[in-house]
Amino acid sequence: MNGVTTTGAGGLRSMPQQDQAQRRSKLFLKTLFAILAGGTAFFVTNVLNEDDGDLWQWTMSIVLGSATLIVQLLVDFGERLEAVQESQKRRIRDMKDSLSSHHTEMRAAVDESFAKINAATELYSKVDGSVLRSDEVTRLVLGYTKVGEQGADIVKAFAEEELGRLALLMENLGNGTADCPGENHEWLIDLTKCVKRTLFATSTSVDRDFWSSEPARRYLAAQETAIKTRRVQIRRVFLVDEESEVTDSLRQLCERHHKFGIDARIAVRAQLEPTAQMNSLNDFIVFDGELCYETEPDIHVMPAKTTLKLTREHVEERINRFNVLWEATEPDHTPEPTPAPEPDGGRAVTHPAGPRRQP
Repeated sequence: MNGVTTTGAGGLRSMPQQDQAQRRSKLFLKTLFAILAGGTAFFVTNVLNEDDGDLWQWTMSIVLGSATLIVQLLVDFGERLEAVQESQKRRIRDMKDSLSSHHTEMRAAVDESFAKINAATELYSKVDGSVLRSDEVTRLVLGYTKVGEQGADIVKAFAEEELGRLALLMENLGNGTADCPGENHEWLIDLTKCVKRTLFATSTSVDRDFWSSEPARRYLAAQETAIKTRRVQIRRVFLVDEESEVTDSLRQLCERHHKFGIDARIAVRAQLEPTAQMNSLNDFIVFDGELCYETEPDIHVMPAKTTLKLTREHVEERINRFNVLWEATEPDHTPEPTPAPEPDGGRAVTHPAGPRRQP
């Protein structure tokens, strides 16, 4: 580009040789200029003082020539010194700029690191101060970290998907409402494992097929455990529109609930009071009077959506609806009175209430 091309080691070695040649050329010119100055002085002194001896002329010539050379060397030295000083100033300025830039970057990195530390500290402080179990949160983070370090790509993608789903559920629960497509049996069973006082539920034709499935078996087992170990009161109302829908299979389902200790009743909407006849009522379950689990049917009368609602107004409205249904429904006393033998020789005592049901 500039007309000078140096390649390889030979090009690198030629640079000092060129600098040395230039220095020799400048020194030769300075010496030649000093000689010329001395010769000029000799000529001038010879013209002006023809009677004097040659000693004074030669002395003046030598002194003037030497002075000329010294002045040139001093000027050259001054230029070099000024160039060195400028180079040092430039180097110091560049160093200051570099140190300032490095200091800014280090400060930004330190601030960012402390901000992350503060955020993590604040997060774990909130976790420790929460009523939730902090050890489970720590377990989740450690497990996710382990998957990120050792898992395959498909495992990492699946873990990220599940973590995102869990995070969304936590955010929605914090806002008072969470939902998911279809019927979420795991939510239903987990909530039954967590209930401590009451479980009030309605069951319509939408979930009638559910009771013959494997999740229903686990659901009933979880309810039985809640009744026996935590003394949870469980009530369920099976809703039908007409008397003709009260079939033998529905009665058997109701009796099956009784065996698990669940107080179950059948309600015919057409026979209820107007205050208890609700035209549109989704299946819902109220846990401990604090959370409502609901399923919404689609056009094919199949569960299309599951919703968890924690807002006080909605939960209280569902509790009131259930209480109206429960109070308007009499238990179905289908068993006939059974005679009990007496030890006095054949007398029998009738038990009008039939088999005793657990609350």
